[in-house]
Amino acid sequence: MRIFKTIILSYFLLSFLLMPGFAGADVIIDNPLASDSLEDLIDGIINFIFWVATVLAPLMIVIAAFYFVTSAGNPQQIATAKKIILYTLIGYAIILLSRGLILVLREILGVTT
Repeated sequence: MRIFKTIILSYFLLSFLLMPGFAGADVIIDNPLASDSLEDLIDGIINFIFWVATVLAPLMIVIAAFYFVTSAGNPQQIATAKKIILYTLIGYAIILLSRGLILVLREILGVTT
């Protein structure tokens, strides 16, 4: 009797698992990305990085200004503030140049977006 119950229970469980296949139901998985091609995906990533850098650069300048204001003549804190400004400007310049380089390469290679 116990084996019979196990067989019946297994049959019902398997029938529930296979039911969508028998019904011909299509499983549709939506694309979670907003892009349809690799080029669009890379372009979206580049735009996101550019947006983040554009938001962070002024914030870092404000942080460096805070270091200047609160240094009270401490040369180490003034040097830290100068380094923050220098590295922020260098980093943002690299981001701008890389974005320009990407546009130039697209123009040379004839890639359209």
